[in-house]
Order: sequence, then structure tokens, then C-alpha cells
Amino acid sequence: MIDIFFKTLPFFAVIALGFGAAKRGFFSPEATGYLTKFVFYFALSAMLFRFSANLSFAEVFDLPFVLAYLAGTMAIYLVATGVALARGIGVQEAAVEAQCAVIGNVGFLGVPMLALLMGEAAVGPVMMVLAVDLIVFGSLIVLIITGARDGRMSPRIIGALGLGLLKNPMIVSITLGLTWSALRLPMPAPLNEFVTILGGAATPGALFAIGASLAGKSAERLSVAGWLSFCKLALHPAAVALCALLLFEVDPYASAVMIAAAALPVAGNVYILAAHFGVAPQRVSATILISTALSVVTVSAVIAWVAGLY
Repeated sequence: MIDIFFKTLPFFAVIALGFGAAKRGFFSPEATGYLTKFVFYFALSAMLFRFSANLSFAEVFDLPFVLAYLAGTMAIYLVATGVALARGIGVQEAAVEAQCAVIGNVGFLGVPMLALLMGEAAVGPVMMVLAVDLIVFGSLIVLIITGARDGRMSPRIIGALGLGLLKNPMIVSITLGLTWSALRLPMPAPLNEFVTILGGAATPGALFAIGASLAGKSAERLSVAGWLSFCKLALHPAAVALCALLLFEVDPYASAVMIAAAALPVAGNVYILAAHFGVAPQRVSATILISTALSVVTVSAVIAWVAGLY
């Protein structure tokens, strides 16, 4: 575990650098917003396109893998929802807490970090986890909150969800890359150099942006945030491991990547959704802050453990 810890430490050091820069006012909230946009729309998209263009759909999509991840994630989603409702809070807040319990920072942290630590072969499984998070659970929270407010599901909501997925740059870049691969198109040298250079900015840019965004978050409602962090960093990877290793026939290496991806701290886009709908944004903010701080140790421990699976 010590070896893995020292390998993950540089990633979290860049996050800490971004946090410190923003805390001291050297990096403003506006600058953080523009850096995040650059990474999200350009650098990370270039990295995902380059990776997926060298994969086939069969290498990415594996039904037992998807079922194992869905089953494990849904189990913790339901646990977090049940605990939230038992505390007497409303359906909308329960949906936000459940999202915190299962949606990790796969795009900004998982893709670059796991590809470097576990090898480029990890990219396929990580992209599958990312796709499930975005398509299934990203849609689910919107449906629950809008349905609870309107009292029904309307075609307008479904249409807006579909359009949102089609416009998501991570989904678009993965789809374009897989299409490029399926058509067996050669990758021109200038294009390959372009996406390599641009994609190379994804790792440092994403990590710095994570840290800078954390500087503006507060640690309120610590008991709830602590519980949700425990769900995300411990219960979620444990449930996914149970499903991948015992209930479904998933390749050992793919299982290891899936479990490592499930161990990542809460994603920043959960806060964006919570703030957009005005549902418990401070609670989400505290959970992101706490889970990211604790993940310096927990992610290293999980990656060290799964390394023995393959």
C-alpha cells in the first residue's frame, strides 16, 4: 500500500496545489470556472477521443461488467435513499444524498489517474463506468427531482434529458472515438499529435481544477457528510466488489478497475446539480470536501488491494 500511496500522492499534490492557490486568492473562482470549462470541453474530450479511437466497442462494452457495476451501485443508492428517508427528509434531498453516495469523480480524476496507475488497458472499463454514471444515474436524479416537483414525468423532461446527454462532451468524445475505431479509419499524424498534446493537459488541468473548486466549499452538516463519504469511499467499492467478484462473471482485471473507480471521491457535478435545483448544495459541498480529503488514503488502499486480483 505504501508504494501505491506514493504513486497516488503526486495526483493529490496537484489537487492540494489548486486548493492552496484558490484559498490564497491567487486563482479566482472565475479562473477556476474557465479552467474547468477548458478541461471539460477540450482537454478531457481530446484524451477520451484518443483512447476510445484505439478501442473497439467490444473492448468497452461487457454486459456482466455493466450489470455488476449497476447492481452494486444501485444497492448503495437504495441504502443511502432509505437512510435519508428514515431521517425524515424529503424525496428530493434523499435523491441528492443518494447521488453523493455513488457518483465518483471518474471523469476528472479516474480517467487520468487510473490510466497511469493501472495501465492504458484500464481506460475501457473506466469509460464504461463513466457512461453508466452519466446515462443511468445522471438521468435518475433529474427524473426524481423534477417528478417530485411536477408530480409527473413529462415528455419535455425526457426530451431535455436526452438532449443533455447528446450535448455532454464526454459522451460525444467517447462515441466519436468508438465510431472512428469501428469504421477502421486511419489516424492522421497531425490529428494524433493534436489530440495527444491537447489531451495531455487533461490530467494536470483537471486535478488543479478539482483542488481550486474545493477551496470554495464549506464543511457544514458534518455528520451527514461523513456518512455519505463513508458510503462513497467504503460501501460503494465494497458492494461493487461483491457483485463483480462473486455474483457476476467479470474479468479479474476489469473487476479491479471497476472497484478502483467506485472508490473515487464524490464528483463535482453532483454539486452542480444540487445547486441548479436548489437542493442541499451545502451538504453536497461538505461531502465533496471530506471525501476528497479522505480519499488520499482510501483510494491508495483500494488500488493496493485490487492489484492482487490480476
